[in-house]
Amino acid sequence: MTVRVRFAPSPTGLLHVGNVRTALFNWLFARQKEGVFVLRIEDTDVERSAAEYEKSLIDDLRWLGLDWDEGPDTGGNFGPYRQSQRLDFYERHTQKLLKEGKAYHCFCLPEEIEKERKKAIASGKMPVYGGKCRSISLEEARRKINSGDQAAIRLRTPGKGTISYDDIVRGTLRFDLNLVGDPVIVRSNGLPAYNYAVVVDDSLMKITHVIRGEDHISNTPRQLLVYEALSFPPPRFAHLSMVMGKDNTRLSKRHGATAVDQFEKDGVLPSALFNTLSLLGWAPPDGQEVLTKDELVRLFDLKKVSRSAAIFDYDKLSWINRQHIKKLALRQKTELAYPYMREAKFLPEKMSETQWRWLERMVEELAERVDRFSDFPQEAAVLFEFSPSGMEKDVKKELKTECAVKVIRLFAEKISRVREFGYDKFAAITQEIREETSCKGKDLYHPLRIVLTAKGSGLDLDKFIPLVEEGAKLGFPTSVLNCAQRVSEMLKFIDRT
Repeated sequence: MTVRVRFAPSPTGLLHVGNVRTALFNWLFARQKEGVFVLRIEDTDVERSAAEYEKSLIDDLRWLGLDWDEGPDTGGNFGPYRQSQRLDFYERHTQKLLKEGKAYHCFCLPEEIEKERKKAIASGKMPVYGGKCRSISLEEARRKINSGDQAAIRLRTPGKGTISYDDIVRGTLRFDLNLVGDPVIVRSNGLPAYNYAVVVDDSLMKITHVIRGEDHISNTPRQLLVYEALSFPPPRFAHLSMVMGKDNTRLSKRHGATAVDQFEKDGVLPSALFNTLSLLGWAPPDGQEVLTKDELVRLFDLKKVSRSAAIFDYDKLSWINRQHIKKLALRQKTELAYPYMREAKFLPEKMSETQWRWLERMVEELAERVDRFSDFPQEAAVLFEFSPSGMEKDVKKELKTECAVKVIRLFAEKISRVREFGYDKFAAITQEIREETSCKGKDLYHPLRIVLTAKGSGLDLDKFIPLVEEGAKLGFPTSVLNCAQRVSEMLKFIDRT
């Protein structure tokens, strides 16, 4: 048997972590079993579905590294792959159910059903449909419809007993049919209900395994009843736990980014997000956490997926992203960092080869300090921005110590006599100042760091000095001040204060 799985999102919004984790687990299972991964668009919610959301979710899936063997944009033997284009399939099977007496028309008004629902709840009962229209014959129903009455179509169910299935993740689950009632399979507007359309689609597309979120567990008994009524063999089901924040509440925007496109905008690598999502509810057998797609396909085991809530840890994503960044070639890292640096107005739209080489050096020095590519402008700001007046209070205070005053004045005097400044010259001047002032250690080096960076900590000076000295010559949109210019600016600030 060829394994066939599907991811079937509704194009009613952006693709979020929970949904894309479901897509990823389906993809891993299909690729591991050398099966087929199908993308199906469930767009029968006409009011909320939009073409731009479909395009967005397809773009997001491709960015993440997921591909599909059949889908709306690739075709296949079991299309169409949009529900809105499959209405004739649903109609054909609905008529079959009606003729066989397995479904019936329901003329109850929404107000009647709501009243019945409230009455059941008030008496402590499950609000299931009471079956008022069960006895209406198909002929009578058609006469009423021809007279202008609107009707939904309900599945005729046993109404008692139990129904069960073996869930790959959760084991055997049983449901009391008294709590199910006769579900609507076609709404009065003629559109199929979710629990009906999904069964027809999965059956006709020969889906063998349905891997989805646990919020669909309550839908499963209704769907099994539809499978039985249509004489279709049901697939195997696997229900994944919900994705939660670290506070054990359902993941939402208050925890951080949740939409896939936001992670992309923030400079998270697709390989890192793919890696992190694969660990939501599943762990590789050897405990290793930084894995490639090929390694994940080889190791993934659906039977080992936990039924406990999956915690999305943003700190862990940052750590995994750093590990994936380290594996990139320097030029690739540089090209990924560039758009963020340009957006910050630090770099020009068109870069010379000299500017690219400088940027490569900068990226190489700062890469260890960033969690994602959007962090580069913040880390690089020390090279492009120099603001003595913006120094923190503790840093300003350090400039007033006895050693700091002597060290800064001497350094300013000595650097003014240097034509070509670099780290070697800085080291030589520093040695001279130590001998002339007897200041050493932190008392010597910290004032020098502050006078050059206006910061109390940051990039090592042996990396910082060459970058600003060369960067000052490259004509960036935001000018880089060389060391002599920085010292001059700092002295003016000190003299004013």
